[in-house]
Amino acid sequence: MLPGRLVDDVHETIKARIMDHAIAPGARLSIDGLARELGVSPTPVREALARLESAQLVVKEPLRGYRTTPLLTADQLADLYRFRLLIEPWAAATAAERATPAGRALLKAELATADAPESDTYAAYRAFSAHDARFHLLLAELAGSDQVREAFQRTNWHLHIYRQYYHRGIGPQALAEHRRIADAVLACDPRAAADAMREHLEQSHARLRQPDEDGEP
Repeated sequence: MLPGRLVDDVHETIKARIMDHAIAPGARLSIDGLARELGVSPTPVREALARLESAQLVVKEPLRGYRTTPLLTADQLADLYRFRLLIEPWAAATAAERATPAGRALLKAELATADAPESDTYAAYRAFSAHDARFHLLLAELAGSDQVREAFQRTNWHLHIYRQYYHRGIGPQALAEHRRIADAVLACDPRAAADAMREHLEQSHARLRQPDEDGEP
């Protein structure tokens, strides 16, 4: 049995390279080559790639091995946000109606863990990305729908979004939007919670459509 920490470390190293585009979208991945580069045997690399496949960051092709998945197209990104706009305003509104005192305490605690990243690397924004995912999943849980939460979680939306485009200005903006959503939920105001979530998702989608520094979409 491989030490779990070794596989975790290899997984995070490869994931960071994919998220930072040090390994380009659509690139072929050599298990042996990565093993040599990371100074490990092929087995932890193979296990790490299996995890990354479940997160839809790599895909395994028969007789050809692994490659990184491409970035979402503009149409795919829009489709992801259409899905989110269908379920997340409902989840926020329902959380405002149904959240128990214990649930509201969890929401407050989650916001207390969040800090905006100070640079544009995955190492810097990894913790914020994790908070972002937890915050949105928590609202689905507080709404009381396991089906919605599980369907939402399977999209791996936060990995696709942060891989697509990130700059450090996004963190403070998103965090302020999270706080407005949470304030409405904590105030038991379903309409304000739904509106704040809808605005957050529309702003998030708009940020992803901004060009990067080289003028590429």
